[in-house]
Amino acid sequence: MAFEKTWRWFGEKDAVKLSDLKQMGIEGVVTALHHIPNGEVWPVEEIMKTKSLIEAHGMRWSVVESLPVSEGIKTQSANCSRLISNYQESLRNLGQCGIDTVVYNFMPVLDWVRTDLHYTLPSGGEVMYFDFPTFVAFDAFILRRPGAESDYPPEIVEKARDRFKTMTAEEAEKLAYNIIVVTQGFIDGVVDGATPDYKKAFLSFIDTYKAIDRDQLREHLAHFLKKVVPVAEESGINLAIHPDDPPFPVLGLPRIVSTQEDFEWILNQYKANANGVNFCTGSLSVRSSDKLVEMIQSFGDRIHFLHLRNNVLLPDGCFHEYGHIHGVVDMYEVVKALLVEQRRRIRSGRKDTRMPVRPDHGIKMLDDYNQPANPGYPLIGRLKGLAELEGLQMGIERSIK
Repeated sequence: MAFEKTWRWFGEKDAVKLSDLKQMGIEGVVTALHHIPNGEVWPVEEIMKTKSLIEAHGMRWSVVESLPVSEGIKTQSANCSRLISNYQESLRNLGQCGIDTVVYNFMPVLDWVRTDLHYTLPSGGEVMYFDFPTFVAFDAFILRRPGAESDYPPEIVEKARDRFKTMTAEEAEKLAYNIIVVTQGFIDGVVDGATPDYKKAFLSFIDTYKAIDRDQLREHLAHFLKKVVPVAEESGINLAIHPDDPPFPVLGLPRIVSTQEDFEWILNQYKANANGVNFCTGSLSVRSSDKLVEMIQSFGDRIHFLHLRNNVLLPDGCFHEYGHIHGVVDMYEVVKALLVEQRRRIRSGRKDTRMPVRPDHGIKMLDDYNQPANPGYPLIGRLKGLAELEGLQMGIERSIK
């Protein structure tokens, strides 16, 4: 039994249509109600519109990615109780509609970070790149966040200073806009392109965390889990937290979903299957590429969704994405460990054995250059990754029967 083949679909405005996914052999669609503002309840009627549309094309709504956790929950602002109540109601409505897997994250302010959205590989394809000194240049010398220089190693700050000195005003503005708006806009970013002074607005969100350190943010996550996991259980839903991307502190903000120890702590806050993990090899491999199989062996029974992709790691904490089966991740061993976990579930009689997987991000190639797509989500590059992962699964399955 292979993993359920899924694909992230951004709704009816996505250039990739549901009919395309059906032709590609996709079994489950991964999507969200992007038109509903963060913190508001997802009504049954709106859930059913999307679910019925997907089912009309012979597929299922496999995973909600994501049901956003509002900043007010992460910071425990004055409206935190209302926001959690709305989140609980959305979970109940999703469960009523038969949706059984919901992804979320607990990253402060930024969901993910890249400094170059069009890094060219030797093959001519394009991927996304994170250059640490360039990011520090953005933080310390373009955004000018107070105290930024003290949050990074001195040698990186010096490289960042040199990098900034070579930038034109237009290059500095483009870097800031890409980080704050472009990479976040399609996944519920806190600042959008319509914000008049987007850098000032972004700094104000960062400022709300000035009294929240790692331990405090952990307390806020524990509070959230204690409120929502019982509702998820009652509604037949498995929650899956996505790791930090990248899995280390940026912008002076705490990161609490970056390591094996982080995941073990999170899973111990509420010991139920509904409190689970979105296992993303792309995010986790930046810091722990040699620990991925160990992680699966540690908490594999609580992994509810798989993001499989690869990276190339470079000096100074830099990295770039690199397709799916080639790179720092030993994808053979990772997929083998996950298939072993799937067989364990089948033997024990668990119902959640399908373990949905999606090719996460991809190399922009061929006709992708002629089609609109969100950063990291080209059609052909991801389809190539899907084919590679499916072939890898088939070979491993045959070898371990």
